[in-house]
Amino acid sequence: MRSRGPPDGGYGWVVVMSAFVIMGLTTAVLKNFGLFFLDIQSHFGVLTSTTSWVTATTIAMFHLGAPVASALTLKLSQRVVIIVGGLLSASGMLLASLDLSLPWLYLTMGVLQGTGICFTWVPATSMVSHYFDRWRPIAYAIASCGECVFAVLFSPFFHWLIEMYGWQGALLIIGGLQLNLCACGALMRPLDEVQSPIQDSKENLEDDATVVHPKRKVIFQFSLLRKPDLVLYILFAIFAAAGFFIPPLFLVPFANSLGMDNYWPAFILSTLALADLAGRMLCGWLANMRLVRNLQLLTMVVTLLGVVLLLLPISHNYWAILVFASLYGFLFGCVVAIHVTTIVDIVTLEGFDSGLGLFMLFRSIGGFIGPPAAGWLVDQRNDYSAAFYLSGVCLISSAVFVALVDRLIQRRKTVESKVHQAISQDDSEAGKVK
Repeated sequence: MRSRGPPDGGYGWVVVMSAFVIMGLTTAVLKNFGLFFLDIQSHFGVLTSTTSWVTATTIAMFHLGAPVASALTLKLSQRVVIIVGGLLSASGMLLASLDLSLPWLYLTMGVLQGTGICFTWVPATSMVSHYFDRWRPIAYAIASCGECVFAVLFSPFFHWLIEMYGWQGALLIIGGLQLNLCACGALMRPLDEVQSPIQDSKENLEDDATVVHPKRKVIFQFSLLRKPDLVLYILFAIFAAAGFFIPPLFLVPFANSLGMDNYWPAFILSTLALADLAGRMLCGWLANMRLVRNLQLLTMVVTLLGVVLLLLPISHNYWAILVFASLYGFLFGCVVAIHVTTIVDIVTLEGFDSGLGLFMLFRSIGGFIGPPAAGWLVDQRNDYSAAFYLSGVCLISSAVFVALVDRLIQRRKTVESKVHQAISQDDSEAGKVK
């Protein structure tokens, strides 16, 4: 049977562009939730920590649903799961616009929107990883840039929508835009469909069947949790997620607390998104060149990201915030460009779907705790700086686990190399004796 690997191009670039739009209509929307924060808090007259549970629920469902999304992808196809996710995302925003109560927002913007984001983001990431091998880092970097490009456009656009139609009307329009996720899902052709063109030869049809059939029997691999390096990488995910989702939520309120108003905070978010875009492309390119190991590169950028967030609260004017926000965006982009594809280095491509599902599942712990904990600190200290301090500490802590994973993998490779050399030497000596 002829072995078939990732095509590394061709229809794969259509998949990349579809994933590009999917990232934009899901995670870019989530990153701009901060623009709704103060309006929702004022509308319901609740504390910062209470309002932050809307975003925390969205983030938690985004991660908790990952194993389900991965299992459905293996059972059905990426195309089907993405279309279902698009319907869930749109429904979440459309129903949230009814403005029934704050718990209603937890259910709609939180549970439905979070599940919809998960059911589109996870299969899209899976498709890009399966369509590419040699160019996987840069292909994923390009796809993930959809989050940045759309975030640049969405920041002023959402601000304008809120001014014109209120936050309820803005959510209604955003829900309509997210229906385009279904169209993106329709473009996600399964890899087997691309690799197995219709042929009249019975031999070729039987060959195709032997290729496709085993993939339908693949099940979710919980046994990957026995790998110590994956467990350590999951610990990185938990701490990193606790810090990742705090800055986008509190950057706009922090800028407003310093006296900035109108479109300036939204412009900061757009600048952050542009820096994020540059970081993803540069880091994806560096990872593709393989000048350093992915885990080494990830350790460096996560540590620097934590340091920048610890320094950000010293900003007390617009230009200082803009500089630190740009540095944060750039380093955040560097992390995003490689932290998912690095899972392949730990569990191989065969275990990627299950590994990604487990990674996202446990990362939900950090994503669920981070924003409310930051909100509680802000309420206690009456200072938004506390949120950024917490974020920086969490990210620097997470970098320790990445370094441990890298050390563990390198040690294992060294042992395997020595064993291989010993076996080769024994075979050579046996040949001489004969």
